[in-house]
Amino acid sequence: MRTADFDFDLPDDHIALRPAEPRDSARLMVVRDGELEDRIIRDLPDFLRPGDALVFNDTRVIPARLSGVRERVGPDDESLTVAVEATLHHRDAPDVWSAFMKPGKRIKAGDRIRFTAPLPLEGVEEGSPEANRRRAGGWGGGRESQKLARRAPSGDGLSPSPHHPQPAFTPTPTPPPSRGRGSMCSLGQLDATVVDKGVDGLVTLRFDLAGPMLDEAIRDVGVMPLPPYIAAKRAEDDRDRSDYQTMFAHWDGSVAAPTAGLHFTPALMGAIRARGVSTHAVTLHVGAGTFLPVKADDTADHKMHCEWGEVSTDTAAALNAARAAGGRIVCVGTTSLRLLESATMPEGEIRPFHGDTAIFITPGYRFRAADVLMTNFHLPKSTLFMLVSAFAGLEVMKAAYAHAVAEGYRFYSYGDGSLLFRSLT
Repeated sequence: MRTADFDFDLPDDHIALRPAEPRDSARLMVVRDGELEDRIIRDLPDFLRPGDALVFNDTRVIPARLSGVRERVGPDDESLTVAVEATLHHRDAPDVWSAFMKPGKRIKAGDRIRFTAPLPLEGVEEGSPEANRRRAGGWGGGRESQKLARRAPSGDGLSPSPHHPQPAFTPTPTPPPSRGRGSMCSLGQLDATVVDKGVDGLVTLRFDLAGPMLDEAIRDVGVMPLPPYIAAKRAEDDRDRSDYQTMFAHWDGSVAAPTAGLHFTPALMGAIRARGVSTHAVTLHVGAGTFLPVKADDTADHKMHCEWGEVSTDTAAALNAARAAGGRIVCVGTTSLRLLESATMPEGEIRPFHGDTAIFITPGYRFRAADVLMTNFHLPKSTLFMLVSAFAGLEVMKAAYAHAVAEGYRFYSYGDGSLLFRSLT
């Protein structure tokens, strides 16, 4: 199909910059059998049945946007520096992350990157050169000279999380010691070496810290990776550290929130369980690729980036039992749906899953696991709008989104929700 088939008009003022308060007061559009109904999130239990199984993503967003400088040694042993920004995408090893970096053209293998904590923005005009300088940790960018200290290389090898071992990876040879290589996250600094730069825009970073020490350092110097359509309108702030996490958030690893889960509250979960609905957690660490536009004219030419996920043996067994007893699988968000579909065999059996998935769902896909999907409103021509169009029907979703625009629904991560019943045609 053509990517243009998934385009629609969206006024800029429909983008939500903050979540609804309380969270379950957001609006909910119900799409069932081609019919639309306007409700609110706390009405969700009305559409569930005893025996249904609600599946949510318990990933936790990390402060995955890092700012700093690229250091490169010049002909006179000086450091040639350029301000850079990295959005972490996928953890490849205890000390290695793949990331999207800006400006990508100024990065090459062997470069040293020093990330620093951003400076406060109070009293600084948003979008000004000073605001940009502070976000880069005080570096102004451009070509600067600074003599480099020579430091010994640090050790690596701390073990990954006991609950979530790191995904399988092919070890990259440790680069030789370079000028400036050090084991450092002191005074709000974190150092890394560019190991590789892929044709798909991903840069491989080997940090000077590993395992839990690296996790702590990222928390110290990183900021919450707000989606570009929010970050372009306002700066990240302390409120986003809580607003951009779901109540289910448990296992660190995502660089974007599973946003359908943002609507849930303890009171809503209590009402759902009182309805006789079971609740189950899966984990998909959402990567930065979720923010990338589809550039290919034909959807068949689009490449999805891998994300790591896990469906436990107990969860797979419970969901299979629920379906066998006549219950429906209700996915909270496209992340839990994509993971379950990746874990489900063609005949419909959900298997335990532990690894990467790059599943890309477009119209024509035959769903194996999900019966109902709760999700937010997505970008035009995005992979997620393609997914919901596959789930409920392209023309139905175009009509639903036109209704949402006309009725003032709030879009994207902090916006309102929709409840979609799978099309049987």
